Amino acid sequence: MDGDIRIIEAKSKKDLAEFILFPWKIYRGQRKYKNWVPPLIIDEKSTLNKEKNPFYKHAESANFIAYKDGKIAGRISAIIDRNYIDFHNDKCGFLGFFESYEDQEVASALFSTAEEWVRERGLNRIMGPMNPSTNHMLGVLIDSFERPPVVQMNYNPPYYVNLYQRAGYHKEKDLYCYMMDNTLPLSDKIRRVAEISRKRNRVEVRSINMKRFDQEVEKIHELYNSTWERNWGFVPWTKEEFEHMAKDLKLIAIPELVTMAFIEGRLVGISIPLPDINEILIRMNGRLLPTGIFKLLFGKNRVSRMRLAIFGVRREYRNKGIDGIFVYETYRKGQNMGFKEADFSWILEDNYPLRNLLEAWGTTHYRTYRIYGKEL
Repeated sequence: MDGDIRIIEAKSKKDLAEFILFPWKIYRGQRKYKNWVPPLIIDEKSTLNKEKNPFYKHAESANFIAYKDGKIAGRISAIIDRNYIDFHNDKCGFLGFFESYEDQEVASALFSTAEEWVRERGLNRIMGPMNPSTNHMLGVLIDSFERPPVVQMNYNPPYYVNLYQRAGYHKEKDLYCYMMDNTLPLSDKIRRVAEISRKRNRVEVRSINMKRFDQEVEKIHELYNSTWERNWGFVPWTKEEFEHMAKDLKLIAIPELVTMAFIEGRLVGISIPLPDINEILIRMNGRLLPTGIFKLLFGKNRVSRMRLAIFGVRREYRNKGIDGIFVYETYRKGQNMGFKEADFSWILEDNYPLRNLLEAWGTTHYRTYRIYGKEL
């Protein structure tokens, strides 16, 4: 498709608003994209706010808009996360928030702009999409387009795979999503594993204490940074970032669903399922007002699906059946609350121990996201 392509950096409030609202031009009203879930506009503004989002205390970014023949045709962010670079000793920048019509010229121009931006700042590799980092929404959906994404997971048209590949991007890592049917009887094996593990390891299990929320968040922050540190793409959460994230999750989480495991008073593992509020957001068109906030607050207990967003056990306590406790508790609590499905995402493609356990427990790999990379 020939045409005049112009790219600008979105610096003004007007430009940023156009950047944020562009996805509506691609997806809204298109029957083939009926499974797209409009993000909350207020959340998008908060994520991109460099003054208020603590992520930008160790990161920088530039947001770009592409115009073709005078009309907006795509967007992209170029991102540098200094904490990622320092932790991995990897001069890698990120691209994120990519959206484009099915137009390779536009997509390639956007990719080239992001690549040049990170190259000018001394980096030699780029990876994405990260919105805006590995601790946030990431990945290109490459299959299972026939159902909506779960909460805090991306959705995109099938043609995005070609846009990346034709611009010279290669697969960096695949992220798997598993689904458990909560309407089926739970395996007796999982129940036995959970019971034996609790007795043998003297595991104490409880939900999160919302009256001591700040202290609980502090414990979970320490657990997360020490438990996930060897995972691909891991970046330590700063205290301010983690508290910022926890404050957001507090609005949608159901405290009774959270399971915390302790041995001799030490937090050794955690499972944090979130109600899949995408079942509500898909009907809100990105707006909390005038009625959206009430739909969220009163509807989160009525959705049919949950997503295990955080699920892990300290390295020294693994292979003791504690993960079985979490699966059992998630199933038991979820069934009591009326949840019909439980999504486990995302799981690294090469995390075979966890994948094998999930598959042994009867979950199904139903969806894949892909991270793309390119040498500069």
